[in-house]
Amino acid sequence: MTQQEHVDGLKKKFSDMMQDKYIAGAKEHGGNLWEKTGLLDSAIEEVIDLATYLLTLKEQQDVNKE
Repeated sequence: MTQQEHVDGLKKKFSDMMQDKYIAGAKEHGGNLWEKTGLLDSAIEEVIDLATYLLTLKEQQDVNKE
């Protein structure tokens, strides 16, 4: 595999996943994302969730190393 093939695969996977999540979010929340207010607060909440997931995953991996 080349670096270009690798990055192309990552771009495709991200694009597919982002589209699926976007459509699911639009169905769940309604309206147009570009017209939504409070996006910064929502993004901060998502970052907190992400950090929580990553720290928990690290804990799980550290336990499994023991």
